[in-house]
Amino acid sequence: MQTVYRAENLFDAHLVKDALEHAQIPAFIAGEYLTGGVGQLPALDYLAVMVPDSGVEAAAGIVRGIEAQLAEAREALREWDDDPGTAVGVAG
Repeated sequence: MQTVYRAENLFDAHLVKDALEHAQIPAFIAGEYLTGGVGQLPALDYLAVMVPDSGVEAAAGIVRGIEAQLAEAREALREWDDDPGTAVGVAG
């Protein structure tokens, strides 16, 4: 098994795992149960999505696509957070 994605959080790890499995690539989240052990602290570098050696090449393209989508979504959220007109309770 080889790591094809290091996740910032469990949601991202499952997003990648589900996309890989949808493409018929078996996937496993290493460290999934360690997140409970660290409690409220961020689980840095504990989560990794792994695939069998035979699926690494096919997984790479899928992972790149998801990483690009996540980067776009995070940037959109930053822009939304920076716009004072989008604050809850602000009449517009």
